[in-house]
Amino acid sequence: MLVPNTDSNLALNLTYVFSALLLVNLLLKFWLNSRQIRHVAGHRHQVPMAFSNIVNLTSHQKAADYTIAKLRLELLEIALGAAILLGWTLLGGLSALNQALLNWLGYGGMGQQLALLGAFILINSAIDLPLGLYQTFVLEARFGFNKTTPKLWLMDLIKSSLLGVAIGLPIVWLILWLMGAAGAQWWAWAWGAWVALNLLLMWLFPTFIAPLFNRFSPLENQALKETVTRLMTQCGFASKGLFVMDGSKRSAHGNAYFTGFGSAKRVVFYDTLLAKLSIKEVAAVLAHELGHFNHRHIRQRMLVLFALSLAGFAMLGWLATQLWFYAGLGVQPNLGNPNDGLAVLLFMLTVPVVSFFITPLLSWMSRRDEFQADAYAVAHTSGEDLATALLKLYDDNASTLTPDPIYARFHYSHPPASERLAHLSRRTTANTS
Repeated sequence: MLVPNTDSNLALNLTYVFSALLLVNLLLKFWLNSRQIRHVAGHRHQVPMAFSNIVNLTSHQKAADYTIAKLRLELLEIALGAAILLGWTLLGGLSALNQALLNWLGYGGMGQQLALLGAFILINSAIDLPLGLYQTFVLEARFGFNKTTPKLWLMDLIKSSLLGVAIGLPIVWLILWLMGAAGAQWWAWAWGAWVALNLLLMWLFPTFIAPLFNRFSPLENQALKETVTRLMTQCGFASKGLFVMDGSKRSAHGNAYFTGFGSAKRVVFYDTLLAKLSIKEVAAVLAHELGHFNHRHIRQRMLVLFALSLAGFAMLGWLATQLWFYAGLGVQPNLGNPNDGLAVLLFMLTVPVVSFFITPLLSWMSRRDEFQADAYAVAHTSGEDLATALLKLYDDNASTLTPDPIYARFHYSHPPASERLAHLSRRTTANTS
């Protein structure tokens, strides 16, 4: 139930705080992106000395141009995102959508609340669609990375939409039901359900979800299989199998990852990765991923995510009952009727505005983990092989070698190339001395 508050200053103050945070958010993102564009463009005409014998000028300039093109598109996305957020909140878009559905479906029903969430997602997806198509079929294609076809893209969209409905609808229904039926502590039950769903999806993903989008074949390269198996045995890592994913049908970018729980974990290599790296380099990349498991980075990140989500659900549990929360964000709540769908949407819209400011901390934690995983890889394979593998991936993925230091500190989840390779060199020297 809403808690009425006659002090309109609370709503007004929220409007001011939200507007200020959104403005600072927007200006900071524009400033960081502009710094990155200028820095990359300013270093476009010369390969950094540390890479001059490895990376040619043509590849370096392609990486610079690709980075700048992505950043310019991101500037448009940032501006459009801020305008859409204002439209949904302070300009009354969400309130108008809610009122239209109330007039059509009536007050207080689960159907109206699910319709509100569904309509919101559908409208937002339609708004995002043009830029998504441009990025895939224009920007990525311009630099030779896009391999998907319009038919494959459409099939992916249909599959992901159906999968989203099949997974999302039950959990959304459950959360809305708990909000109305589980009392003041509904958020604790909802958080438990959300955690359980995430764990279930991690178990389902490798066997039931991922094969809907890609083909996974057992690794057939016998020499690579023996090398990888020997490395995993040495590291005490149990795996259910080694698989190759046909990532090349969508993109030229390469990767490798683990998926699954316990001894059922699978090792997955993109076919594009295997086409670019030698056996020793693939083993070094795998050793890096094994380093993440050895240091329990995946578990730590899950625990951080679950802790943050618990705080989020608790905050939503309180805000959902406050009249000023709705009024301050431009929404007219349903007095005397459930507002659970409205509360969820408003919370989803506003949290990114606040959480953006902890991005540097999360990026630093991620870079720290990458350094630790690199150190583990050097201890179990060749540091030179990992370095050459990374350079090939930087080159093939057109990753800039000259990022702006402030932008990198704020956004980069992986250390910049110069820092990472210097760290690898120090580790390799220490291990051989």
